[in-house]
Amino acid sequence: MRQIVLDTETTGLSWEKGNRIVEIGCVELLERRLTGRQLHKHLNPEREMEAGAQEVTGLTLEFLADKPRFAEVVDEFLDFVRGAELIIHNAAFDVGFLNYELSLLGPHLGRIEEHCGVVDTLALARERFPGQRNSLDALCKRLGVNNAHRKLHGALLDAELLAEVYLALTSGQGDLGLGVVVESSATAFERTFATADLPRRVLRASAEEAAAHRARLERIAAKAGRCLWPAEAPEAAVEVA
Repeated sequence: MRQIVLDTETTGLSWEKGNRIVEIGCVELLERRLTGRQLHKHLNPEREMEAGAQEVTGLTLEFLADKPRFAEVVDEFLDFVRGAELIIHNAAFDVGFLNYELSLLGPHLGRIEEHCGVVDTLALARERFPGQRNSLDALCKRLGVNNAHRKLHGALLDAELLAEVYLALTSGQGDLGLGVVVESSATAFERTFATADLPRRVLRASAEEAAAHRARLERIAAKAGRCLWPAEAPEAAVEVA
């Protein structure tokens, strides 16, 4: 699967008020591996920046004055993302701005959802960590992603951080899978078949282990609001070859 982790920076918080995109950052994942391909553009927004946006991005109109307009990079951008699954944190924000920019150029370009699928990592984080802060910085801290170099919001840097967060969030693959040896299905079948007829012992949890298990589930329920595994579940048994 081809995925594009995307972030934008804008002149303000609302495209409905005519705010525009000033920066786009994209990094490519192929089969959940970073490929090294990326797209990064600063854009001339053709309007003033709101004070808050300038403060968090560090971008100024003077810096952006000689940068291309969205119309000048739209074909390159769409070619880069077309057919991929976009990974975006708080997708409604970025998708709203992208669709606004496309609409300014005419209906022939359609909406970004017509070119790509969209996955919202904020929704994924809220499902996994209900009731907790799920900003990009909070997720980096919680999932062990180093963001010490993030002093300002930057589209490419945030896309790179989000790629690591997404992999950790969805599979715990925080190291991007480098050095992981995957066992072939044939090897796995041979190993399973070879041990299928061996005698097995059943190991049951001791009373102390069962009590520790119940206490752990109670802590999970207290922190998350619920626990899908009931504390009084039947005693688990493990087969050991």
